[in-house]
Amino acid sequence: MPERLADLTTLRLGGPARELVHATTERELLDAVGAADSAGTPVLLVAGGSNLVVADEGFDGTVVHVETRGVTVAQDTCGGATVTVAAGESWDGLVARAVDEGWLGIEALSGIPGSVGATPIQNVGAYGQEVSETIASVRCWDRVLRGQRTFFAADCRFGYRTSRFKQDPARHIVLDVTFQFRLGDQGAPVQYAELARRLGVDLGERAPAADVRSAVLALRAGKGMVLDADDHDTWSAGSFFTNPMLDRATADALPADAPRWDQPDGTVKTSAAWLIEHAGFGKGYGNGRVALSGKHTLALTNRGGATTADLLALAGEVQTGVFEAYGVRLVNEPVLVGCALPVPVRPQ
Repeated sequence: MPERLADLTTLRLGGPARELVHATTERELLDAVGAADSAGTPVLLVAGGSNLVVADEGFDGTVVHVETRGVTVAQDTCGGATVTVAAGESWDGLVARAVDEGWLGIEALSGIPGSVGATPIQNVGAYGQEVSETIASVRCWDRVLRGQRTFFAADCRFGYRTSRFKQDPARHIVLDVTFQFRLGDQGAPVQYAELARRLGVDLGERAPAADVRSAVLALRAGKGMVLDADDHDTWSAGSFFTNPMLDRATADALPADAPRWDQPDGTVKTSAAWLIEHAGFGKGYGNGRVALSGKHTLALTNRGGATTADLLALAGEVQTGVFEAYGVRLVNEPVLVGCALPVPVRPQ
């Protein structure tokens, strides 16, 4: 019987895979992808499954579950620590070890589910930190050139929730990620107001990395963003929509109390959560099978017994409601496999 992708995703949604390969070594990973590419078979890579929405019909191809492991450390007291981590390693496991070892710069990224190899693809960020701030290089397999390539951070085209790997999604397979960490026990300067308040420090001040991790885990748990099999508010793909980057005219047209953050490139970032809530979609909004989290409106959750079609219908309703109210099209953050959201049309 084919294995269901629902068993590999944090949403617990998704139909069967035609073939599922458990790749515990880099060689197994490359062999599985190479065989599928040679046969013209579609390939889907899954690691933590925290950023995937898979169609109810499943995936008619080869699913490769990335289970590679390994952490290599080169450390000196002057230059910091250079740490190379296999793609299949747990991201939060790495953050926990970093705090224990005194490797600084990712402590505010605690509690994020998924694998290390996924983090550069999305340029994962939270609470004022982005993973690109500590990445030195990313080693990949290039499916077009059929060879290994190493991209240094400056070549990864990191941006807000994006990178060259996301922009060309079928081309590169992340094999491992090398980080350059500063050493110490005081975390990076706190750049997020909510976290600063929780820690009792001013913005830009430092706090012990262990305290930052504890504070972030508590904040995320309060929003249903720390995985818990018994809590349906955590049966999600995290934040379903990214915060919109708007041109100045669109930003100026928003209500006066809408959040606005000027960006270096001249765009204006606003809050997807604010738009959703003020368009009439509060915490817990849904139909019983799927709903916005009761703790955080950015998370769309499976309440048990849901289908992917149910989830996409809710996402489309929210997306359309925001577009009709404010003229802003929310963009999904998770990768949609075999499914899509409708394009909202604003009434004339």
